[in-house]
Amino acid sequence: MNFSEKYKEYQTAAEEAILSRCGEMHFSPSVLTESMRYSLLAGGKRIRPVLFFAALEAFGADYRQETDLAVALECIHTYSLIHDDLPAMDNDDFRRGKPSNHKMFGEANAILAGDALLSYAFDLLLKACMKGERRIRAAQCLSRAAGAEGMIAGQSADLLYSGKTGGRDELLFIYENKTGRLLSAPLEMAAILAGGDPAAAGAFGRDLGILFQLTDDILDEKGESAKMGKTLGKDKTEEKLTCVRLIGLKASEALADEYVGRCRQSLSCFPRNASFFESLIDLVRGRDH
Repeated sequence: MNFSEKYKEYQTAAEEAILSRCGEMHFSPSVLTESMRYSLLAGGKRIRPVLFFAALEAFGADYRQETDLAVALECIHTYSLIHDDLPAMDNDDFRRGKPSNHKMFGEANAILAGDALLSYAFDLLLKACMKGERRIRAAQCLSRAAGAEGMIAGQSADLLYSGKTGGRDELLFIYENKTGRLLSAPLEMAAILAGGDPAAAGAFGRDLGILFQLTDDILDEKGESAKMGKTLGKDKTEEKLTCVRLIGLKASEALADEYVGRCRQSLSCFPRNASFFESLIDLVRGRDH
């Protein structure tokens, strides 16, 4: 099976699990359920569940046994996107080519939808924890990655340095936490569950996360809104601390290529399926959306 077919297999498994869980959502008032489902079912690459499933197979485990953890990952990611789009944060009217949650349901309902998805993710994590100590450790890994020592710290720094002077250290802190932690977490979780090396898997994930954010910032400068599914050029307007603002477009492209090399050097942490991750690195670097 080639890379595209394998990616589609993992992506389809994630979509089916998410759809199944959405079918079980019957919260009152109905606008809460509707707004949660709206963003969770908006599509996307599902790269976090895909990473989780691929890493489980790379470590010799059956990924089909861990779908609740995959859904929890996507719920946390989706809640972060809903809140990130809010006027008080990045103030974006579009996400994945559709109106942002707050444009469909209003700011207050969007905040609550995000809160509900985060809480729902931890319901799923607690259910998984009943299966034993390894899943407790995996749940703790995701909790830390999503919270004040991970994604939230990165988001806070991103806001702090908007319109202000910051250097490479500050930029990498934002990249490693705002984006990198939720890309390294599924790899670390898989290693914990399947007896791999969480530190090595996490190091690969952090470099992949930095590469992902580098290409995101590059595409904000030269990409197409229709393909990206969101408003482009806002980072420059809002004076966000990005690689392009800090070192320019050409140097940013070179730095992205450097991180391609760093990611490839880390592939030895995967005893199987390394070719999948090698193709994934190319996909992240060459993406146009």
